[in-house]
Amino acid sequence: MAKAPTEQAKPLMPHATATWLVDNTGLSFEQISEFCGLHILEVQAMADDLAGSKYTGRDPVHAGELTNEEIEKGQADSKYSLVMQKAPVEVTRTKGPRYTPVSKRQDKPDGINWLLRNHPEISDAQISKLIGTTRNTINAIRDRSHWNIQNIQAKDPVTLGLCAQRELDAVVAKAAKRAGAKAVDADADAAVVADTPVDGRSDKEKLIEELQAERAANEKAAAEAAQEAEAEAWLAKKREAEAAGEGEAPAPDAPPAADA
Repeated sequence: MAKAPTEQAKPLMPHATATWLVDNTGLSFEQISEFCGLHILEVQAMADDLAGSKYTGRDPVHAGELTNEEIEKGQADSKYSLVMQKAPVEVTRTKGPRYTPVSKRQDKPDGINWLLRNHPEISDAQISKLIGTTRNTINAIRDRSHWNIQNIQAKDPVTLGLCAQRELDAVVAKAAKRAGAKAVDADADAAVVADTPVDGRSDKEKLIEELQAERAANEKAAAEAAQEAEAEAWLAKKREAEAAGEGEAPAPDAPPAADA
């Protein structure tokens, strides 16, 4: 089974190329319309100067899309289909700030002001990428030093057409998530600070000191109790001796003095 022919690429500027081919070659309207990917009536309108817009011709030979030999083949045979010699390089937008149409650029300060008021959690870098502005402009609006601050109002950038709602929602969600993570870290740091003793000692060290103090107190109390018992025994012995009429007998040894 034969494969269907692959459709060839079209010129980078079809209307301008068609205009040049109409003015500078003897190719038929069908050949020009097929090569440029236009309707034959569009090509005929260009030839009759009836087109709503006037296009400046673009030389496909100079651009490398056609050769003079290819044009001559087409002029010699009206049924010949022109072949693209070199497909135009697809133009892709490089990474950089968002492009904003000129008609909407005057609305950027209003959108920035709305974001600063309603979503302070969004970083300047996120605002810059979302709206397509600079950090200097953001800071000028924030501290009200912008040259046109008197006329700047807070307006939703989605309503102004500066960004899509889904883009704004994604930025807000990301900023809120980051702000929540920072809050959790701050609470954890505060808890650690609260749990840390003022004097720098750990709970274990404090417990050991308390136990040692309690043991010393118990030992002191036991020594005092023993001394009191010895003193009471001495007094009892002395009273017994006095009651038995042994006042002339030597007194019992005095109890040891209590430790100061």
